[in-house]
Amino acid sequence: MTPLAVVGNLSRDEIAGEQPRAGGGPYHCARALRLVSERSKIVARAGDPSLFRPLVALGVPVTRVPGTATSGFAFHYEGDVRIMTVTELGDTWGPETAKLLEPGGWVHVAPLARSDFPAETLAAYAQKGRRLSFDGQGLVRPARTGPLELDADYDPELLRHVSILKLAEEEAAVLGDLSALDVPEIVVTHGTRGCHVRFGGRVEHVSARGLDVDPTGAGDMFSAAYMAARAGRQSPLAAARRASNVVAEVLAGL
Repeated sequence: MTPLAVVGNLSRDEIAGEQPRAGGGPYHCARALRLVSERSKIVARAGDPSLFRPLVALGVPVTRVPGTATSGFAFHYEGDVRIMTVTELGDTWGPETAKLLEPGGWVHVAPLARSDFPAETLAAYAQKGRRLSFDGQGLVRPARTGPLELDADYDPELLRHVSILKLAEEEAAVLGDLSALDVPEIVVTHGTRGCHVRFGGRVEHVSARGLDVDPTGAGDMFSAAYMAARAGRQSPLAAARRASNVVAEVLAGL
């Protein structure tokens, strides 16, 4: 099977005033990858070493990158809408970290802010036949602390080497005309209302199973499962259906 990797900063999340817990793309992607891929790994970074314990406990191989800062968020939900404050920014990943990735594999890049992965780093990741999936948080989340306010002031070079772009619906709304983005596949998730997949000039809807549970990390789980299905040569629509089912299984505790 094609090797898969998820790269990103772990975060310290405070949800609705509860005790802080591990979060970020690497953690939530691993929750899905342990169900769908035997040849995957997580490449994660954080200044707080305690955040690696729950990640390692999931059983997906982890490559730990030393960090000097730890991404931090405080948030709560109003229905499907997440209200978020950025309490700390994480480290920036440089092009030299490409050496941690296998040639010819699929890589999901999971930024938490626009400063996490510069364009030159994505260019390095795309070398040696790798295919990149990218979370749209790295386009629309400015690199500043305080109440999270999305904007579209991103470097277009970020998308030059991206094969799959995953967006939440609020991120898609900020970006506007998605057909103007030069990305072969774009998936927009709508929480319990499923997702839309844009590929080959088509836009298709895939439904989701609604669950009355904490949805934190569902978007990251979707990205990991979608990437795994596409790496397994499933079509974009089949991959979206598979990813939606995996998210439901993880959230239901199956």
